[in-house]
Amino acid sequence: MTTANHPVRGRSTRQRAAVSAVLEEAEEFRSAQDLHDLLKHRGDSVGLTTVYRTLQSLADAGEIDVLRTGDGESVYRRCSGGGHHHHLVCRVCGKAVEVEGPAVEKWADAIAAEHGFVDVAHTMEIFGTCAECSASAGGAAEPAAPAAG
Repeated sequence: MTTANHPVRGRSTRQRAAVSAVLEEAEEFRSAQDLHDLLKHRGDSVGLTTVYRTLQSLADAGEIDVLRTGDGESVYRRCSGGGHHHHLVCRVCGKAVEVEGPAVEKWADAIAAEHGFVDVAHTMEIFGTCAECSASAGGAAEPAAPAAG
């Protein structure tokens, strides 16, 4: 079974197809609870546990991206491109932009090699305020405090 251009891996069920379809419509990262609520409002009867299981399965298959918010909640989004990429994420509206980072890739490879690591992987998300949210706040969006580390 497929939804749009993305196959639904694993056991094909109506519930999996519904979760996959709602992911196709979401432009920003969404929590499992948000996706579950969207499904309920659409009239799809899908349990929250099934939503979590499906999201984990899709993430394991590399079909969706997962990131953790500042409060530790996992949020999900189907990404438009294949392959490795990073995200710019608006902390006000949740808008996400996929970006490539060749300098980050080179740095990660160099650090790994310097310390004798092989078969490495990494993720990087950059959080800020998008232009639309900044403009609607009258340009008064406060810069975020730098992350410790």
